[in-house]
Amino acid sequence: MNRSILTSVIAIAVAASISGCNERAKYDSEHQAGANPPLPSAQNFFTPPMQVPKHVGWQNNETPKVLDGLKIEKIASGLQHPRQVYGLPNGDILVAESSSPDAEPVTTPKQLIAGMVQSRSGKEAKGGNRITLLRKRADGSGEWDKHVFIDHLHSPFGMQLVGDTLYVADTDAILKFPYTSGATEISTPGVELADLPDRVNHHWTKALLASPDGKKLYVGVGSNSNVSENGLDVEYRRANVLEVDITTGASRIFAAGIRNPTGLQWEPATGRLWTVANERDEIGADLVPDYLTSVQDGGFYGWPYSYYGQNVDRRVQPQRPDLVAKAIKPDYAIGSHVAPLGLLFYTGNNLPAQYKGGAFIGEHGSWDRSPLSGYAVAYVAFENGKPVGTPKPVVTGFVSADEKQLYGAPVGLAQDKDGALVIADDAGNTVWRVTKAGG
Repeated sequence: MNRSILTSVIAIAVAASISGCNERAKYDSEHQAGANPPLPSAQNFFTPPMQVPKHVGWQNNETPKVLDGLKIEKIASGLQHPRQVYGLPNGDILVAESSSPDAEPVTTPKQLIAGMVQSRSGKEAKGGNRITLLRKRADGSGEWDKHVFIDHLHSPFGMQLVGDTLYVADTDAILKFPYTSGATEISTPGVELADLPDRVNHHWTKALLASPDGKKLYVGVGSNSNVSENGLDVEYRRANVLEVDITTGASRIFAAGIRNPTGLQWEPATGRLWTVANERDEIGADLVPDYLTSVQDGGFYGWPYSYYGQNVDRRVQPQRPDLVAKAIKPDYAIGSHVAPLGLLFYTGNNLPAQYKGGAFIGEHGSWDRSPLSGYAVAYVAFENGKPVGTPKPVVTGFVSADEKQLYGAPVGLAQDKDGALVIADDAGNTVWRVTKAGG
């Protein structure tokens, strides 16, 4: 195709995409939640329908909205793309400021169009490649101070403190740093514990969770593509949860076939490992539901050959019926394209009692459906170690009512020493803190 014609085609497609999605979703998150979500027939598109609100940021002391019984406060602003938060035992909060290392080549008009449209949202802003420490002032003012804690990192995301060692998951390696309680800076260079897959980096975030005994680290490694269109050779050790030995750095695949496992957490009642997962795109506004699931040692969850158990994805060639037959159905759907990137099982006492034991989910929000989905922190109740009911939006207001303007987008979640819910908002460059109203 002539380059000028291609440019015109792309410009028209971008304009059409920005003006609004041409496929309306049939199901919202509430009606596509639970163990057995409705799964319509798959569709195919030259370019996926897109709807992306324009980023405007938070204006005039605006804040997200919270349900009755809760209050929300801004504890840090002016950050550089805060993606993950982590509460330290002394009450400090660590914030990983990062973005994609831009290692993925753009090889098709579809990728170019999608990138141009998504850039409107502010979700692709440049990150700080650092970890910032937030500390509440002791003067009772309620203000928090910011300190650059670790600088010159490479797209950091997951953080875990084990004893006096802080582990940080850069996009390409797990690094360990000496930690002293009360310090506001670590200047000692990190030591690599284990390397991580980083070729191409379609999904670059690396979630991190320590085992209760402090002997293992679990790492969520996303796929290098939507459905292996870049070839399976670049998917080596990807779409997996890895288990890493803290003493030796040796690793193994703990569970496989999860397109992008993020927000790894231990469920408090059973002690089982759980994750939220970003499922595949480009087969419809209502496919495929993102999900919340327990993670079985040795389990296979379908990607790329099947979705939500054993529903075959016909785009993937060659087919692998042998693997599809082993695919584990996730425990709980949370709605299509909500983009879950944060998970927290709440165990504190600074929120109303009905939230204790359940899961908060940071839903970064859709780009390929209308109406929009996600853009909220949702709550899923648990009973006897299993999710029940439907997801309840608890923190909302990140997007305007007409879905045209984006103020922020929730990502990672943490619980601080006082039992507050802490939220990283990358599009808003803000960290929010939610507590009980009047508490």
